Amino acid sequence: MSFALYVLGFIIFVVGLSWAAATAGVPHLYIGIGAVIMLGIGIFTAASTTRSKDPPAS
Repeated sequence: MSFALYVLGFIIFVVGLSWAAATAGVPHLYIGIGAVIMLGIGIFTAASTTRSKDPPAS
């Protein structure tokens, strides 16, 4: 799976959670803070999941 596809899916996930939180009445400040934290976690996860493996030593 490519890095861009992984990040795109995670962004869609965060937008859905943010929308649900706004509908539930959570203050916008908390939604923004949570979204930034989750996007950071998503980028770290995408980078570690999609990085190329090191070739074996000869």
